[in-house]
Amino acid sequence: MTTGRRGRLTVYLGAAPGVGKTYAMLDEAHRRRARGTDVVIGLVETHGRTATIDRIGDLEMIPRRLVEHRGTTLTELDVAAVLERAPEVALVDELAHTNAAGSQHAKRWQDVHDLLDAGIDVVTTVNVQHLASLTDDVEAITGVRQRETVPDKVVREADQIQLVDLSPEQLRRRLAHGNVYRAEQIDASLSSFFRVGNLTALRELALLWLADRVDDALTRYRADHAIGGTWPARERIVVAVTGGPETETLLRRAARIAQRAAGTELLAVHVLPTDGLPSTPSATIAAHRALAESLGGAFHTVVGEDVPTAVVDFAHGVNATMIVVGVSRHPVWRQALLGSSSAEIARLSGAIDVHLVTHEQARIGVGTRSRYSSLSPKRRVAGWVSALVVPAVLTSALLLIGRNEAAFATDAMLLLAGVVGVALIGGLWPAVAAAVVSNLCLNWFFAAPVGRLTIAEGENVLALAVFIVVAVAVASVVDLAARRTTQAYRARAEASTLAALSRSVLSGQDTAQAIVQRLAQTFAMAEVRLEERDDDRAPWTVVAHERWVTDAGSGTGSGARPARSRTAPSPR
Repeated sequence: MTTGRRGRLTVYLGAAPGVGKTYAMLDEAHRRRARGTDVVIGLVETHGRTATIDRIGDLEMIPRRLVEHRGTTLTELDVAAVLERAPEVALVDELAHTNAAGSQHAKRWQDVHDLLDAGIDVVTTVNVQHLASLTDDVEAITGVRQRETVPDKVVREADQIQLVDLSPEQLRRRLAHGNVYRAEQIDASLSSFFRVGNLTALRELALLWLADRVDDALTRYRADHAIGGTWPARERIVVAVTGGPETETLLRRAARIAQRAAGTELLAVHVLPTDGLPSTPSATIAAHRALAESLGGAFHTVVGEDVPTAVVDFAHGVNATMIVVGVSRHPVWRQALLGSSSAEIARLSGAIDVHLVTHEQARIGVGTRSRYSSLSPKRRVAGWVSALVVPAVLTSALLLIGRNEAAFATDAMLLLAGVVGVALIGGLWPAVAAAVVSNLCLNWFFAAPVGRLTIAEGENVLALAVFIVVAVAVASVVDLAARRTTQAYRARAEASTLAALSRSVLSGQDTAQAIVQRLAQTFAMAEVRLEERDDDRAPWTVVAHERWVTDAGSGTGSGARPARSRTAPSPR
């Protein structure tokens, strides 16, 4: 059957054998058939359970394929027979099953993909201990290493996931009554795999894994509908990591807050510097990353010209419910002049709660950065101070040496030199202020008539106008040079981040989906997609009907083909 569409995958997820996944799958088959849907059983494992066998009822079953292996006859899903029968829906039990040697595919989930590609909807089952990402966790809990696994991506990409939940006590009663295993297996199962602690931990794994999947769906929905506000569906705490000595205090405090509610996610975010100031040593950042991960959190780096804005944008992007920041390390007078990152984060956070944490380093430390200037805080403060001091000092010096009206041009040149000095120190706006003050001083003290703001000679009017133009021009050049320096450091920071991502890919630490999500978060992108051409054309050929397959993606956008796409800034 070729419908031109890919089939839909429905997965019944359980915490352990015996919770009722297969029974629930058969229930759905009967409901669909009652609505007139063509449903067949491709393969159902009853394990001899009477209730499961009875629930099959009169559902149509495709005969299994027989496989001879080492003198034993095994039965497997007959994919060819299901494709030939071409039903609307096929039931395929135990998605993580390993096929017998000689089968077309090594794993049953690969057989299921063949059915989906043919346009057949598939309903299947899987236990949480068979998810590849949880193999180590399950072994630590149960002491048993699962050999049959299914990639998380296969289950995550299901169109629908149904959790079949049962409390540990109910499952143990079902086991004791012989509804799961044969009588001779009951005692051993109750005392080993089916201990209350094991079942409780596996149940929590299943709930948390599914919560992540639901969170992914919520993120897509908010992106599709351009919802920028925070939806507190799940507690997610973002810690603003400065790289300073107070970072450890912030991380530990945030971890304690996260422990108050099960399932709370902890995310540490560090904004890479872009203003040319000395950055935090890489060894320090690595230590903070290790601490965040040891506390059960994740560490992220983002690039932003303004720290508070970058932190808040990141928090909104991950749908955070709280931002944890430290009390400013600056003295009160400096906060009054330049503000503080914590106060700015609180102002920008909107519906996201901001938790302010005090620490031993409060009001002690290095300066902050401002979105309004490419220069350091020290240079900005010095610039504004010099904008007032330099014209006053130069004017006083000229008056002391007894300058006369004939030396007006020389006086103007000396004050202009002072304005240039202010521009070199503080950039554009302090220099403009210095130019205005110097202009007033020239007019009042040196231009005839002295002591008045009127000007008697036309040449002096022209000189004052040129004075302002030259001062602003020089200040603009200085400010432009500072911005170019910022851009160079930003490029270096982005290259450093990309190198770190590349290393994680080469070492196999992250999947393609994880890399794409980290790129979107790091560079504040509305959409990132990793695509490959799905035909045999050369990659540089542009044709009208080229086909592209998305291997991994984050966010939502126009969906244009790579050859036709345009670059646009993030709406954030």
